[in-house]
Amino acid sequence: MWQTLLQILLLVVGMALLIKGADFFVDGASAVARAMKISPLIIGLTLVSIGTSLPELSVSLTAAVTGKNDMGLGNVVGSNIFNTFVVIGASALFTTMVVSKSMKKYDIPVLLGIYALLATFAFALTPGVISRVESIVIFALMFAYIAFLIIRSKRGEEETPAEDDEKQRKWYWNLLFILLGGAAIIGGGTLTVNAAEHIALKLGMSELLVGLTVVAVGTSLPELVTSMVAAKKGENDIAVGNAIGSSIFNVVLILGLTGIISPIKVATSSWVDVAVMALSAVMVWLFALKSSKVGKWQGVSLILVYAAYLTYIILRNMAIL
Repeated sequence: MWQTLLQILLLVVGMALLIKGADFFVDGASAVARAMKISPLIIGLTLVSIGTSLPELSVSLTAAVTGKNDMGLGNVVGSNIFNTFVVIGASALFTTMVVSKSMKKYDIPVLLGIYALLATFAFALTPGVISRVESIVIFALMFAYIAFLIIRSKRGEEETPAEDDEKQRKWYWNLLFILLGGAAIIGGGTLTVNAAEHIALKLGMSELLVGLTVVAVGTSLPELVTSMVAAKKGENDIAVGNAIGSSIFNVVLILGLTGIISPIKVATSSWVDVAVMALSAVMVWLFALKSSKVGKWQGVSLILVYAAYLTYIILRNMAIL
């Protein structure tokens, strides 16, 4: 009893470290990027997206190194489902989310293409496993996507941020934020995986279910907080871009890297989770294509679908479905 309560406490501490660590890392990295006059597009779709995906990266790498890839896969898939259904859905409750033309034309289709490739590797080419070769291909897509973003940025008219002398004078503080954030993320990831595994065994939950629920929601809190704050301030591009960009990097960076370390085993039942993950992106894309907006009723519908999915995976773990 006391051991379980201790593990729950460690889980909370681990998630807190992940969230605050990601916050420090993003603040430091964004300040450095502004000082280097990198465009807001690159900052938003790379640094912020990767920064808010660092908790997932830490958890999945820890899971891969310790041979718990079920949790690593569940964490990425669960986080992406949460990003699209809940992060965008909850943000839409604050304000109508306007989806940019470039997001509709490029980024959401890219996300769907990555999901299709992931499903092909996991269930068709090498059923039941994502091999190292396939993981290398997925990981290589990260560099291709970043190059694509840079090309788009140069073709567009995005203004580079003005030079900030104060931030330049305090560059050492930004470096400290990056180092502290990275350390907190690594420590938090280790605590989260170990505590979640203990709780899973005690409650009779599978590692996949813990990854899809507790760990996925916990490591997605940076995306949720960032997007909801951005939506409240009227920064729609940041709110939507953070959720979509993080989902892209969750697959190409995290699954790619963890699969290179250790081939990822894919449970037969995971096809439902991957399908729901793809459905979440399709729903947002259809909402955007119809009116370029995700309003309150669309936000509510996204959250309700997530609630239904959550019910399903819990019942599946209990062998009721």
